[in-house]
Amino acid sequence: MTHGSTISIVDDDPWARRGLGDLVQSLGYAVRTFASAEEFVASGSVDDSSCLITDLHMPGLDGIDLQDRLRQDGCRIPVIIVTAYPEEHHRAQAFAGGATGFLAKPLDEGALVACLARL
Repeated sequence: MTHGSTISIVDDDPWARRGLGDLVQSLGYAVRTFASAEEFVASGSVDDSSCLITDLHMPGLDGIDLQDRLRQDGCRIPVIIVTAYPEEHHRAQAFAGGATGFLAKPLDEGALVACLARL
């Protein structure tokens, strides 16, 4: 994935969404942010996204549900799941569903950069 690629960020917490968006943008990527998984799916931005970074715990569809929905719809964009509660069973579930990353909040910038570099 090259700088300038569009990364979509889904997080129901407006402060986390803005902070992560600012961080990703500072790394040279274009950013779109969404307050919910449902908003992202309905936006028409799914096919234009080079990567999705999504919070795990959200009302409605959570991050793993969103990843599963995208896979069922045939969408294969890389997914990085972030959470303030990095429990091992969620990590295993995320990777079993095809996630390319599973990161704990607060995010370590180096870990995020490493995830993005692998894409």
